[in-house]
Amino acid sequence: MESVNTVRRRPPPEAARRLAGVGSSQVREILALTARAEVISFAGGLPAPELFDVPALREAFAGALADGRAERALQYSTTEGHAPLREALAARMEARGLPTDPDEILVTTGSQQALGLAAAALLDPGDVVLVEDPSYLAALQSFALTGARLIPVPAGPDGPDLAALGALVAEHRPKLLYVVPTFQNPTGRTISREGRVRLAQLVGELGLWLVEDDPYGELRYDGEALPSLGSFPGAEDRTLAISSLSKVLAPGLRIGWLRAPAALHRALTVAKQAGDLHTSTIDQMAAAAVLAGGGMEAHVERLRTAYRARRDALLGGLGATLPPGSRFNEPAGGMFVWARLPDGHDAAELLEAALRHDVAFVPGAPFFAGAADHATLRLSFTTHPPPEIAEGLRRLGAAVAQG
Repeated sequence: MESVNTVRRRPPPEAARRLAGVGSSQVREILALTARAEVISFAGGLPAPELFDVPALREAFAGALADGRAERALQYSTTEGHAPLREALAARMEARGLPTDPDEILVTTGSQQALGLAAAALLDPGDVVLVEDPSYLAALQSFALTGARLIPVPAGPDGPDLAALGALVAEHRPKLLYVVPTFQNPTGRTISREGRVRLAQLVGELGLWLVEDDPYGELRYDGEALPSLGSFPGAEDRTLAISSLSKVLAPGLRIGWLRAPAALHRALTVAKQAGDLHTSTIDQMAAAAVLAGGGMEAHVERLRTAYRARRDALLGGLGATLPPGSRFNEPAGGMFVWARLPDGHDAAELLEAALRHDVAFVPGAPFFAGAADHATLRLSFTTHPPPEIAEGLRRLGAAVAQG
């Protein structure tokens, strides 16, 4: 009998081919490089941990585990989500100008899962997705994972170029358009009210699904809040509105949600059942308790005050830090500033020099679905207080001078 050590073995099959066209997140790779405590990072879109409302969360989790409630908190739950949380999230959508019934809400494990569910419910291999150029990197990954083709739509300060959008629809017959209309990741720009009216009308005329991703809208520092795209004529029956508590409560909770037209409810629910059955029961119950506790609006206002000062600290020193001729925007909220170095500069090369000075940012190239602009970069201002931002800019300036 042949010994076990001499049995011939064949290699297992290769990984799924659809993964071959999906790149890894360069943002996540840069975060791994900047994990050292001495690095001042403008790279990740991370909330400031010292601003988490730990007392409220501690009380909420204790309540979820109290006698008479713990059994439910630690048990399986419904796919659609914890009913009190769905009610609270529907109210938050109403506050954004989008009438919402709790039954229209599907609680997800972070808004990233909501993106994946939208892709699973709407896309087949070979389908076309239109995305702003540049766009949120993890959304590009989610859509690519389905085997869809990503077509970039040129975008400016007021969102997608509508003439280009119409031409691309005629040429490619896409299934959906993906937009981050408020304090966009990566550019920080916001589509104006007038731009939202025009975009919603055009989406209706062109027969597209609209995926509206809004994780940053509550972090407004200047001006008045703008209603959801899905509230404007033309988009009401075709908008999948996605949001999250990660930026205003805590990303570790992984609480996101999706509000979708009734025609998609079953497909989205089945897709979530296949993915994780349901989002963590105890985390949903704790989040619902915090939202019902009456302190959330004051907490968000504290975030706005702190982040406004951090944004101003970054903007106040960036012009003297980047190479002469650089340009950058001044976002009215959110977490990001988008900058462009002069022609001939490469942000990836500057990052190499910056890391040697213990400071980091994200080059803009990975955010483009089309031809990348290698002179662009994204800087996040929320993680560090103003004195650390000033020191980070000093280090970045030294890297620029070295280059």
